[in-house]
Amino acid sequence: MKKLTLPLTSKDIKELHAGDSIQLTGVILTARDCAHKRIKEIMEKGEPLPFELKGAYIYYAGPCPAKPGMASGSCGPTTSARMDSFAPALLDAGLGGMIGKGEMSDEVRRAVVRNERVYFAAIGGAGALYAEAIKKSECIAFPDLLSEAVYRLEVENFPAVVSFDSYGNSIYD
Repeated sequence: MKKLTLPLTSKDIKELHAGDSIQLTGVILTARDCAHKRIKEIMEKGEPLPFELKGAYIYYAGPCPAKPGMASGSCGPTTSARMDSFAPALLDAGLGGMIGKGEMSDEVRRAVVRNERVYFAAIGGAGALYAEAIKKSECIAFPDLLSEAVYRLEVENFPAVVSFDSYGNSIYD
C-alpha cells in the first residue's frame, strides 16, 4: 500500500497505476451534486470560488454530524457518475483529482489523462471507517446545503484505490 501526502506532485501521479491501493494524508474537500451545481454557476459567471480549486482533491461525500470526540460523523462516498457533467470542467480549471464510488464516464477519463490527474475510488458502505481517518472538518462553502455543503477535511491514512490513472487505465475495464 502506497502512502501519499496531498497535494500530489506530478511525479506522484505518474507513479500511480489503476488498481494501486493507497492511503492519503492531507486536505480534501467534500462536494456532492448540489455543491457542484453552485460551483459550475459561479465559474460560468466568472466569479471567484469561495475556496481554492487548483490542486484540490474533491471527495464525493456528505459528512454526517460528528459524534462527541470525533471530527466527523460517517462519511462514505456517493456515486461518482452523478458528477460526470461537472468533473471535466473542474479538472480543466486545475482540480487535482477526485475521490468517489464507481465508474465515471469516458469524457471524465479523457479529462483525467489530458490534465495528468487521478481519480480514486473509496469503499462504498465504509463511512464509519472514513470518519476515523478524518482528523478535522470545517464547512467552507454553501452552509445552507447542510451535509452537501463544501467541507474542508484534514485526513490521515484515508484508504482508496486508483480508479483512473493519468495514462487512461481504469480498474473498471
